[in-house]
Amino acid sequence: MSSLPRNNDIAPLEAQETGQGNQLFPVFLKLNHLHTVLIGAGNVGLEKLTALLNNSPLAKVTIVAQTVLPEVIDFVSKYQQVTINQKSFEADDLNEAQVVVAATADNILNERIRRAAHDRKLLVNVADKPELCDFYLGSIVKKGDLKVAISTNGKSPTVAKRLKEVLNEALPAELDTTLQQMSALRNTLSGDFASKVIALNKATASLVEPKPVKKKNFKWLIWLTIVVSLGIAVTALWFNEPAFQSYVAGIDHIFYYFLAAGFVFAMVDGAIGMSYGVTSTAFSLSMGITPASASMAVHLSEIMSNGIAGWMHYRMGNVNWKLFKLLIIPGILGALTGAYLVSSLEHYSMYTKPLVSVYTLILGSVILSKAFKAGKRKAGDKKIKRISLLGLGGGFIDAVGGGGWGSIVLSSLIAGGRHPRFSLGTVKLTRFFIAMIGSLTFLIMLNSAPWSAIAGLIIGSALAAPIAARISNRISVKVIMVAVGIIVILVSLRSIYGFASKVL
Repeated sequence: MSSLPRNNDIAPLEAQETGQGNQLFPVFLKLNHLHTVLIGAGNVGLEKLTALLNNSPLAKVTIVAQTVLPEVIDFVSKYQQVTINQKSFEADDLNEAQVVVAATADNILNERIRRAAHDRKLLVNVADKPELCDFYLGSIVKKGDLKVAISTNGKSPTVAKRLKEVLNEALPAELDTTLQQMSALRNTLSGDFASKVIALNKATASLVEPKPVKKKNFKWLIWLTIVVSLGIAVTALWFNEPAFQSYVAGIDHIFYYFLAAGFVFAMVDGAIGMSYGVTSTAFSLSMGITPASASMAVHLSEIMSNGIAGWMHYRMGNVNWKLFKLLIIPGILGALTGAYLVSSLEHYSMYTKPLVSVYTLILGSVILSKAFKAGKRKAGDKKIKRISLLGLGGGFIDAVGGGGWGSIVLSSLIAGGRHPRFSLGTVKLTRFFIAMIGSLTFLIMLNSAPWSAIAGLIIGSALAAPIAARISNRISVKVIMVAVGIIVILVSLRSIYGFASKVL
């Protein structure tokens, strides 16, 4: 360890840190080769101990504390190299130390520990007292052998924590595989240091090379050409083929209503990541369709729209595969169970329809309330842990009520601290598989269906899907959520009023 001046020769840290910017020098310590003494075994001590051992499981740590929490004893039981001395702190406790961490709530004791450490030329970290610290324990992002340390110069541990969450989501777990492959490649190289550097630079060039600029205008030109071509073809058939006119005239008008509704609902869903199911179901119920048929129509239309949207998000790198694996199986099981239940009750649609309308009314209120709470996540909120249970409940409720996967699952993930963009992409991709399983269940269970309405939803939502995925970050989410919440509430109230009028 480098020598430190004695405490009475040390200038105040405020005077030392008047230079511009962050004056800290990042260092990664081999704690498994050093002896760390931790003073304090309360909640703060447990937090520091957890940080040390999670990042260096073989670190030799001696804990000195007069009072030891049972949680600390339980945690230490997993590490044979960690010892606990249940006693009052004495300066001699640092005689064999190489790193010191003070984690007590006693400011006077913390000053004593700092003086004793400096007398022995040791570096010390004092919890929640940046002005007393020689070093900080930063937030750590870990992906296998890759570690990224984050420092805010002691200004805001909360910001460091949030950055850690963002990097944890953004950095793929596959980075560790890349590190192992690069290590294996490095071991096979021969020659001098310069030649090895050149070879490794070539192997990793793809990680930093700018991606070729996409010709967006050319892509939009292709889409425009397809739309114009279809318009010309339909116009030619309409004026030159009487049979085509007769076919179009024979299409049920409900097809066009659902075509427009499917397009609008899918655009909204692409912008805010939710509400397609609840808006489509509320609209279907208001058009006289039974709950099971409405749910089947929604799920069939979502196969194509979510397949396209999921593919677009996959291409844009918006899918968290760990989250995907946690959601997919429980979500499918929930959808299968829910679809079977609501199909079995199809003969009682007169009674289930108002119940589903009440459900959409509640979801409309939830969407409306979330519009005003967006971005107001409390600092104490924790990242949601029971992802599989969330997927199971979301899939079941979505199948029973014709919607809710986005409203329930996506909003819960974001409210629980998950990254919005990765949550949206993952929920969209899982929705494709859940819609497919739910649709198959409905097709097996139901004898008939409003195919004109279903066709309208399928085509309308499919046309909107690629556009919606592109504009998901360009529209005011709050405005759309308020409008959707109000519309769903009004349509649901209309359906409930119609049922009540018949009964009374």
